[in-house]
Amino acid sequence: MRLALGIEYNGSAFFGWQVQPNMATIQGEIERGLSQIAGERIRVFCAGRTDTGVHATYQIVHFDTAVVRPSSAWVRGLNTIISNDISIRWVREVSSDFHARYSAIRRTYRYLLLNRAQRPGLFANNVGWYHKPLDVNAMNYAALVLVGQNDFSAFRSSECQAKSPIRIIEGLSIRSIGDIVVFEITANAFLHHMVRNIVGTLVYIGAGKHSVSWMEDILLSKDRTSAAPTFSSNGLYLTSIDYSSDWGIPGPGLFSDFEVALASLIA
Repeated sequence: MRLALGIEYNGSAFFGWQVQPNMATIQGEIERGLSQIAGERIRVFCAGRTDTGVHATYQIVHFDTAVVRPSSAWVRGLNTIISNDISIRWVREVSSDFHARYSAIRRTYRYLLLNRAQRPGLFANNVGWYHKPLDVNAMNYAALVLVGQNDFSAFRSSECQAKSPIRIIEGLSIRSIGDIVVFEITANAFLHHMVRNIVGTLVYIGAGKHSVSWMEDILLSKDRTSAAPTFSSNGLYLTSIDYSSDWGIPGPGLFSDFEVALASLIA
């Protein structure tokens, strides 16, 4: 039997998604809880592996088990066992050929950036920060260059294990909500550190350190050293995974209410 879980988590206390020896990870914590409930070793597969400190409002995982448990055991039971920084939202039985990663059509990330002179305090682990005013219009113009199918080698971590640097960005936009600047990027898939490297480069343009045309120069260079440094993981959220409706996977909840509330609290 194959089951899918919808989960959300605060990644601040974890060394990313993927299991690592002697380190707290999202995958390791979920597998520990599931194995305890099932009474057998459980391995989970996710839609998108997030880095250290990265959060998710909508992550999808699947796992196989021969054990039959009520939905309440997989949801409420698992939530009583695992870290309070992780919440299991729902469980669904799915077809045996469903795969959380390979069945996904596209993924969406949002980056929340506090743009004010003073650093964040209360939400320090949940937003990025830049101290000088940013030109949102300039960043949006620069972002247009990245939309479509491109070689994103210039925004790819040296540790990236993807076979190809070609990705398709379907949408990339930047908007302001009070003192919060929201970057939203949707693509068929992402390279390691791709979103954070793009955000860092856009921030340099928005701060006036480089012109809008610099983005095209970086993209064409295919050279990671030509772009801005990797931006902080604090404000990055995986917010949506799109699947064919045939799989019966529930859609994500709205993230905009959280953005507005956060902006109003920090402003």
